[in-house]
Amino acid sequence: MAKKRTDPMVYQEGMEQISADILDKVLTTVDNYDYLIYSASDVERALKKDQLSLDDFGALLSPVATPYLEEMAKKASIETKKHFGNSICLFTPLYIANYCENNCVYCGFNCKNKIRRGKLSMTEMEEELKAIAKTGLKEILILTGESRHHSGVEYIGEGIKLATKYFSTVGIEIYPLNSDEYAYLRKCGADFVSVYQETYNIGKYEQVHLSGSKRVFPYRFHSQERALMGGMRGVSFGALLGLGDFRKDAFATGLHAYFIQQKYPHAEIGFSTPRLRPFINNADNNPNDVHEKQLLQVMLAYRLLMPFAGITISTRERAGFRDHVIGMVATKISAGVSVGVGGHEQDEKGDEQFEISDPRSVAEVHQMIVNRRLQPVYTDYIRV
Repeated sequence: MAKKRTDPMVYQEGMEQISADILDKVLTTVDNYDYLIYSASDVERALKKDQLSLDDFGALLSPVATPYLEEMAKKASIETKKHFGNSICLFTPLYIANYCENNCVYCGFNCKNKIRRGKLSMTEMEEELKAIAKTGLKEILILTGESRHHSGVEYIGEGIKLATKYFSTVGIEIYPLNSDEYAYLRKCGADFVSVYQETYNIGKYEQVHLSGSKRVFPYRFHSQERALMGGMRGVSFGALLGLGDFRKDAFATGLHAYFIQQKYPHAEIGFSTPRLRPFINNADNNPNDVHEKQLLQVMLAYRLLMPFAGITISTRERAGFRDHVIGMVATKISAGVSVGVGGHEQDEKGDEQFEISDPRSVAEVHQMIVNRRLQPVYTDYIRV
């Protein structure tokens, strides 16, 4: 007899529940969003505005906006330079564990995928951090698979404390936590929290998250707000483009960030725009109808909706595309990336989460930025 799956809208034991005001606004607005109703005049009107309405944002994400990408890019470039100058921040991720308790059909770390699992000891972690610091980087993103059992909050906290010895900015991309747990990691030295909803379509979300705590849609949705309640300096948003209807998911991501900014005006807001990538035992995983042109459109729409938000371009994308979007719309770029566990100073201790497209070193990415007459920035924050 098949096991009955849990309701994705029902919280599990121990999950903190907060006000659903932003969740309700996002879901209601997205449900009413029809990107096929817009006309060229709607796009042209949006491009003349200094500040977009949410309806303007919806127009810029619509198919009819595709012929206007060059105009969107020119306007986005002006806004990016206005708020960020010529600076491009560099960082790299460090995966400290790849154990996971979730069965997510699109992810290489999913608990049913037969890969080599691993976890760094504190000694191994420090060796990795030292090796990364030697490249000149001052910002690190610490990642784990989503397993409280193998990667507990205290383990992550100790890793963050180590990272603060070598880096001025420490971000985390781990499983969602309660606000008091985020407060603990903030005290350990974490600055930013990245959590990606993957898709905002609840039906699709239920289909691709078969089991585990990640199946609980509202708990994941409220992660950024709980992180800010815990004192984090900034939060980042993103949907896994290609998993569902990318236009609706991008619209929902923008709304989510917009409403959080309204409620927490002090928060630093960031966007990432990951697309589906192949992974071990699933070489056919692909972003469906989200090609580079569509990805660029999403990034440009984010910039024009929230001109002051940071936008990251990851090594999921090819080098040529990454080179093209920095300065125009992207303000942060990863370099010297390994998406397996460790892999900077010693051999990878666990298999990778997905295949990367741009394997360039920190020095190579640095030089590319200089060649484009932009300024590589290794830190924008001094820890006191």
